[in-house]
Amino acid sequence: MDWILSSPALSVSAVLDLLIWGCLIFLRGGYWRAGPYLDDTQPSPSTWPPVVALVPARNEADVIADALGALAAQDYPGRFNIIVIDDHSDDATAAAARAAIPAARAACVRIIAARDLPAGWTGKLWALEEGLREAATFAPRATYVWLSDADIAHSPATLRRLVAKAERERRDLVSLMVVLSCRTPWERLLIPPFVYFFRLLYPFAWANDPRRRTAAAAGGCVLVRRDALSRIGGFAALRDALIDDCTLARRIKDLSGAGDPAAAGGGIWIGLGTESRSLRPYRGLGDIWRMVARTAYTQLRHSPILLAAAIAGLSITYLAPPALLLAWPWHGQGAAALLGAGAWMMMVASMQPTLRLYRQPVWLGLLLPVAAALYALMTADSAWRHWCGRGGAWKGRTGPLEPTPPAG
Repeated sequence: MDWILSSPALSVSAVLDLLIWGCLIFLRGGYWRAGPYLDDTQPSPSTWPPVVALVPARNEADVIADALGALAAQDYPGRFNIIVIDDHSDDATAAAARAAIPAARAACVRIIAARDLPAGWTGKLWALEEGLREAATFAPRATYVWLSDADIAHSPATLRRLVAKAERERRDLVSLMVVLSCRTPWERLLIPPFVYFFRLLYPFAWANDPRRRTAAAAGGCVLVRRDALSRIGGFAALRDALIDDCTLARRIKDLSGAGDPAAAGGGIWIGLGTESRSLRPYRGLGDIWRMVARTAYTQLRHSPILLAAAIAGLSITYLAPPALLLAWPWHGQGAAALLGAGAWMMMVASMQPTLRLYRQPVWLGLLLPVAAALYALMTADSAWRHWCGRGGAWKGRTGPLEPTPPAG
């Protein structure tokens, strides 16, 4: 303990923290900046290609009416069909979906029930596979497949903007990270950091650059070219992936020639949504905890070494700076405390664009270390669940124990 509190050790820790934050802010693809956003700046294509939306739904009776109402209200100029896949719900999801379809759109919407889940598949991907099979007869000429979760409400212009982006830039995949619920105290503490950490793991500028290997998508809103999906082997190629959105993005980007300096256009694009929003509130810490614990250890490739490195990295990067400042009365090292305060302020500053996106006060940035500590605990719990054979548990199901490696 005396060595830890010694001047050299504290000074080294403080300098290291400052260097880490300098690298994150200046060398990590500008992950902390707000955007990019999807808007109407893209020119309209000469013709609007047909699109089919696949909406997997499991126990979504409380939100699916609003989600389908938003899909039915899209102002898309081209042919647009919707397929809802009831994924073995034990509530009134299918009935709520049927009641939500406007009569004027009924011919363009089909609601089906997924067959029994085969071994080795995650539930959502099997539902999407069932929807894609149905699309072969219901929407055989669709150029794009729009994957939209049953708890997402899109603005009327969302599909039009997604397609315009894909057509103009010849992207094979365009995805939006929609606005998540951020009303309760736990949501305010943890949801903006969740978005922040996602963008830290997958800097959007790097994901959108065809020359870089980074790939990411947000599963609540993904538009993908049907032929690109077919060329990677369809959803069967991802069937056991718990982090299905980023795995899909990885496969699509690999197909598009990522890493090739001569590549121009194509590939994938991911941005932040401001008008599309999640209808699903997180009623407490437990809801957010389960969401993260479901896939956190998968993100670490089920590696105890990566788990230890991740927790150590979170501790050094997010917990050490405020600890150096707040423990000043005990260690008495003014220089270390000052450097720790500088690193903490860089951390707070990097959070501000995300806090503005979620309309949260500036001072919440000071609590990012608290959020990081909780996410470290969730990650450790994710590993524990995997070791206990409960990995990937979601809505009454446990995912495959050996999922497809995540995108990175």
